[in-house]
Amino acid sequence: MKNIYLKNRYKLILGYCGIVSIIIGVSLLLPLSTTLFSKYEIVDIFSFSTLGIFSIVLGYLLKRNIGRDKNITLNFQEGGVIVFISWIYAILIGALPFVIKGQLTFSQGIFESVSGFTTTGLSMVNVLESSDTILLWRSIMQFLGGAGLAVIMLSSIIGPLGVGLYNAEARSDMLVPNIKNSAKAIMLIYSGYILGGVILYYLAGMPIFDSINHSIAAVSTGGFSTKIESIGYYNSISIEFITIILMILGTINFGAHLLILRGKFKAFFKIGELRFMFFLFLIFIPLVVFYTTLPIYNSLAKSFRVAIFEVVSAISTTGFSTTTYFNWSSLGYFILLLSMLIGGGTGSTAGGIKQYRVYVLLKNLWWEIKKMAHSKKSIKENSIYKPEGKVYVDNSFLNEIIVILSGYILTYVVCVILLLTQGYNLKESMFEIASCLSTVGLSYGVTSTEASSITVWTMSFAMFLGRLEFFVILSTIVKFYRDIKKINWI
Repeated sequence: MKNIYLKNRYKLILGYCGIVSIIIGVSLLLPLSTTLFSKYEIVDIFSFSTLGIFSIVLGYLLKRNIGRDKNITLNFQEGGVIVFISWIYAILIGALPFVIKGQLTFSQGIFESVSGFTTTGLSMVNVLESSDTILLWRSIMQFLGGAGLAVIMLSSIIGPLGVGLYNAEARSDMLVPNIKNSAKAIMLIYSGYILGGVILYYLAGMPIFDSINHSIAAVSTGGFSTKIESIGYYNSISIEFITIILMILGTINFGAHLLILRGKFKAFFKIGELRFMFFLFLIFIPLVVFYTTLPIYNSLAKSFRVAIFEVVSAISTTGFSTTTYFNWSSLGYFILLLSMLIGGGTGSTAGGIKQYRVYVLLKNLWWEIKKMAHSKKSIKENSIYKPEGKVYVDNSFLNEIIVILSGYILTYVVCVILLLTQGYNLKESMFEIASCLSTVGLSYGVTSTEASSITVWTMSFAMFLGRLEFFVILSTIVKFYRDIKKINWI
């Protein structure tokens, strides 16, 4: 009986993976639209059309495993299996256009695909030699990864699902009580900001194709650019200002955006991690100006302009840049490194440890100091503000944060050591892995087609873990392994 139950559950899981396959298939056909207004290569038409049709057909075949029962729920582990399989499939098929074209090797193609779907933005593609079809596909991957494959699926299917699938995408804050409506709200906010960004970029003088790509990359906090010099290519204050606004919007919790749209400004500015983010800006930006950029540019206006952009890019985990970091001071380098590790807001498109976790740990330190100054008999419930309101912080809440932080640090150390074995120095290794694990995209020169296979796969692994969070992946692999052993497939 258990065997039959598990088989039926995995048929259901594959059915929902089929929906993701259809979405990816349709997405693979979208870059072909560039053939209408720019030069194209036959190999691009062949690869994208073939892969797109294959993914759609496969998706429809798998989707047949979903029954007619509209009241199906999924637990966290089952949602994790769907997310894990969907992401692996998306990464594999997303890499093939680069490989089929001969632009990248298989390992490099996987790296590019992982970087796209995880909204990291590190790239091995030479944008000067890439067709518009390839460039648009990179941005579409970041669009899909920023919103989250599970969120896109939930916003498009009929029938309520449990929170398992939603939480498995490393999301926990519900915008509205209903999961499907939450997913729809995220997609509307996300798409609306991208559309607004496209219009603003175009009005600021950016070509329409570049506007589309950069707006997607900014709001998804992805960082892929159509230019080698990234946003710095345009040398435009207005374009940089628009980019800063879009990066901040992308790194703020979607639940917080809903408060703004509903006019609840007081509740919005009470959110703890939001206050923490602006506090970091107030501390980090002046430090970078006076100890890094001012000695380089000898102009206060230029120094603030560069510092604001780079700090926002690092904290939002976007990875856009207007400069290089080889001539930065050790303090400036450390601030960027720390900003990347802290990362953006929870429930957003950003990566990193997440601001609310660091904020809670710092608040807990303050609470403990205050506790020492008061009577031990006094009992006070500690709380923070999130988009859904006041949340009380208990030991289980703190333990969860500490466990995730410990795993993050362990993964960071292991990956840094692996890069050290490949001949990179400690500064390069720490910066690049922080960029990968926090899905930022800023580079200290390690990311290149000359990198060894070990380097490429280590960085790909770090990006994947950073986006989905390793405990989701670990629990999913354990469940998948145990279930496969229990099922008699004959």
